[in-house]
Parts: sequence; C-alpha cells; structure tokens
Amino acid sequence: MVEIERKFLVKSDDFKKQAFAQNKIAQGYLSSVPERTVRVRIKGHKGFITIKGISQSGGMSRFEWENEIPLEEAQELLKLCEKGKIEKTRYEIKSGIHVYEVDEFYGENEGLVMAEIELKSEEETFEKPEWLGEEVTNDERYYNAYLSKNPFKDWQK
Repeated sequence: MVEIERKFLVKSDDFKKQAFAQNKIAQGYLSSVPERTVRVRIKGHKGFITIKGISQSGGMSRFEWENEIPLEEAQELLKLCEKGKIEKTRYEIKSGIHVYEVDEFYGENEGLVMAEIELKSEEETFEKPEWLGEEVTNDERYYNAYLSKNPFKDWQK
C-alpha cells in the first residue's frame, strides 16, 4: 500500500498520439491536510475513494489506499468536498515496461499538463519520452490537493 511515483511537467502534446486510453476525471477532497488526504474521484463512469498519507523521501513515496465505490455515491460525496474541484483528462501512455499517466487540467488549472509514473522502488530506472519535461516530484505545488486550493492560473499573478 505504499505508492512510489515521480512527477514531471510535459513540454509538448506529442504524448496524445501515443495514448492507448483516456478518461475524464473529476475529483475533490474531503480532507486535504498533508498528513491524510481523502479524495473522491469520478473517472469515466466509475467512482473511487482514496486515502493518502504524508509524503516521504522527497515526495516520491507515501501510503495510499483506494477503493472503487458506486458512481452515485461518488457523485454525492463530491458535493461534500472542500472548495476547489479538480477537472482533467488522463491519458495513459506505455513507455518501455511502464505506463505514464498524463493529466491535462481544465478549469482553474487550465494550462497545466503533468505526467506521473509509478515505480516498484525509488531506485528503479525508466524510459523518459521526448515530451517529458522538468521533474516536479518534490514540489508540493503540483500535488492535486494543493492545486485544488491554489489553482495553477493564480500562480502567474
């Protein structure tokens, strides 16, 4: 139940041609405190609830528990979430033995495109596609819980 992932900015939309799947995602937070975020998500036509612990090792590892819940329950729980919903399209792209999840944000976070890769260990090597940009794994501004309260569009002000 420990998630190990690295996050990167994306420098071009070339990833879209390589995507084998894409889904619309809407999500909100019942709790966005770093010690325990509780997220409600609708991905496509499925609902999920996720609990994440505080990040370790420079933001690369943390506890994560996720369960699928009925879509109707996820829709109702989204109504109870803190202010600041996240809207995005997630693209899945295979690269070597890994799959990148690339999120193209909308609404308050329009203009942000970010890629994540889940690893089996913090030392695991992986291929870096040409469209992959700067690593932002340890930059808390790129956590979805942070973005829900401090939208990307406001960073420019």
